[in-house]
Amino acid sequence: MDSRPTRTGGSWLTRRARSFLYAGRGLWLLVASEPNSRIHLGATVLVVVVGAWLQLSAAEWGAIVVAVALVWIAEGLNSALEAFADHVAPERHPLIGRVKDVAAGAVLIASIAAVIIGFIVLGPKLWLRLHW
Repeated sequence: MDSRPTRTGGSWLTRRARSFLYAGRGLWLLVASEPNSRIHLGATVLVVVVGAWLQLSAAEWGAIVVAVALVWIAEGLNSALEAFADHVAPERHPLIGRVKDVAAGAVLIASIAAVIIGFIVLGPKLWLRLHW
């Protein structure tokens, strides 16, 4: 059972602050409990460091932020769906397996798209920087 207070637990501002705490806890759980999210975290840090080094334009940063966010959103939803499916049907079930596979496939699509965007945005500048 969830021990969270009900909607009437405090002022509007207190409830909003609490919702941010819950979201932060969710991010922490995602990174702490999901090995693939740690790969995404490493890739995110690497892309931000390389982007800063290459002095990306605002538009280029926009594309990078959207790509990174897409992967994190997909990974978060996939992890939440998997946890929910494991709770609802702890035993193996072909339909639950299919749902989990499709959700994981969505993360793969987002990751491939992010890599392509990374090559488009970072590739030419990186080539110029590294190619004497």
